[in-house]
Amino acid sequence: MIQHLVHYGIHFGLPLAIALLFFKSKWKVAFIIMISTMLIDLDHLLATPIFEANRCSINFHPLHTYYAMVVYFVMLFFKKTRLIGIGLATHILADAVDCALML
Repeated sequence: MIQHLVHYGIHFGLPLAIALLFFKSKWKVAFIIMISTMLIDLDHLLATPIFEANRCSINFHPLHTYYAMVVYFVMLFFKKTRLIGIGLATHILADAVDCALML
């Protein structure tokens, strides 16, 4: 239960806090863009089984690899991709915390 609260708190709460603090005039758009990056979880459809409760997604699914994370990190430095980069980075952070809590 706590693991789910932390996981989804990071997925939704952190992007909301970032949007409200740093993108005040357009916080709704910023929040929607960051939340939309959860679409990277579509790569879970490539796994068999699609969902496994005790599987860590970090470095297992293609869009959750360390190589992909480098791209997400680089996106943070460009204004045009910053919101997407923040959304992807917070998504990976949520999944990493989830993996740590599984131990």
